[in-house]
Amino acid sequence: MKKSILLLLGICCCVIAKAQLPDYKTRIKYLYTGISSKLTDKKNGLYFETADSAKNENPHSWLWPLCALIQATNEMEALLPRTDYMQPVVKAIDQYYSDKPPYPAYQDYPLKEKLSSRFYDDNQWVAIAYLDAYNRTHKKKYLENSEMIYRFMMGGLDTASGGGLYWKEGDKNTKNTCSNGPGILVALQLYKLTKQQQYFKTALGIYNWVNKYLQAPDGVYYDNIKIPTLKIGKATYTYNTGTMLQSNVLLYQFTQDNKYLAEAQRIAKAGREHFFKNGRLPGNYWFNAVLLRGYIELFRVDKNKDWINFFETDADNIWNTERDNNNMLGPKPAKALIDQAAMIEIYARLQEVKGIK
Repeated sequence: MKKSILLLLGICCCVIAKAQLPDYKTRIKYLYTGISSKLTDKKNGLYFETADSAKNENPHSWLWPLCALIQATNEMEALLPRTDYMQPVVKAIDQYYSDKPPYPAYQDYPLKEKLSSRFYDDNQWVAIAYLDAYNRTHKKKYLENSEMIYRFMMGGLDTASGGGLYWKEGDKNTKNTCSNGPGILVALQLYKLTKQQQYFKTALGIYNWVNKYLQAPDGVYYDNIKIPTLKIGKATYTYNTGTMLQSNVLLYQFTQDNKYLAEAQRIAKAGREHFFKNGRLPGNYWFNAVLLRGYIELFRVDKNKDWINFFETDADNIWNTERDNNNMLGPKPAKALIDQAAMIEIYARLQEVKGIK
């Protein structure tokens, strides 16, 4: 009897605690306030890597956190109509633009502060956000910049190891899932918009190459392949599984070939089993935001709520256990721009899921 009472009290406490959590829109507002007040350099429209200047490697952020922020602000605009959250981030990203031959693109640090490297994946994440925004707003800049990025990324494609894109311009040591998975998505989004077969051909070629070299037997994806040894770097990260999951769903939608849907469901099952442990996903919020994109794409097709439930659990646990007094999130005391942006995206997408029938 005593055990039953204690169990009942525990269940009641959990229900009450969950009920008291602020809704997703409120959490997003808190996080965006933190970005605006503690991570934005209002003098020049750039951003800081973390809220603790002593911890920052450079005066301003690398491009990678802005890849997260541009997607987050797109989701905010989709969730909160008649808003303009993307433009300050677009203006910041413009400061990373480099017209260095053979193809213009964004380098990984503001050009006026120093010359730096250009990564194919950084550019692809920007293009993915811009193409999402173009579908919603039809602003020409988003499509034109995405086409520019496509041309740049194709400069990283060659026949070494049978195909695939390198990770970093000028560095021919590795081809990574993180530069090929999003490359597929960029090509597929451009195909959807333009109906140009070359984009679809590119996407399918990269897709087949990734599956040949970088998919683990259980369905998730390895990190990279070394060139020229073809040694596989077998680390597994959530975002790599996320882009390939999303790619399969898009290929199913374009072709209506059930093999892509079956593969998407296999990857989704493997990803949940591989990554979700004890109520949490691995600690990189932004990697998990990219993973969520794939699961939501699949949920739109098969309406299986099991693909979403574990993300809700993880997102609530983060809010409960990794939030500071300023309502900023992160496992470390110095709250990072990429973490705030990633959680804005996650909360916005989870809010969006509630409206999918």
